[in-house]
Amino acid sequence: MEIKNHFGVYGVCLQEGKLLCIEKTRGPYQQRFDLPGGSQEVGEGLTETLKREVLEETGYTLSHYSNPRMYDVLVQEEGKDFAVHHIMAFYDIVLDFERSQKSLPQEVLDGSNDSAKAVWLNVEEITADNASPLVLKVKAELGGFPELDMTGYRNWKVKHAKSTGS
Repeated sequence: MEIKNHFGVYGVCLQEGKLLCIEKTRGPYQQRFDLPGGSQEVGEGLTETLKREVLEETGYTLSHYSNPRMYDVLVQEEGKDFAVHHIMAFYDIVLDFERSQKSLPQEVLDGSNDSAKAVWLNVEEITADNASPLVLKVKAELGGFPELDMTGYRNWKVKHAKSTGS
């Protein structure tokens, strides 16, 4: 089986029992809640990527970040003969609501980004059926999901957008 590596940087923002998530529009985590973040661009440092991705996917700017940590998971989509080794750097983030944008950046609106919108999700609502492995890691950190050391998801089911038939 082929293994494809993917590295990303992600923000973890918890406020009053709610986690800042995005709704994914494509990829293996589409139609699930995911953390804001993503891949580095050429020449970017980790925190530069973090700031750019959070802004692009949520419209929020950061006032502070801390507590860097690393996780990884191996995700094999149902029916695929390869797996993605998803390596992720997490940072706890604090948002700067005064300097944040009132609307999402053009990257979201024109479809070049994979975030439909930002959502504040109650931690209790996070399940293996509605969340990405990244969000499940955060719930595990909080003690609300049993498998912090879970590193493999075989036969991962990709959810597809429901068609709106006429």
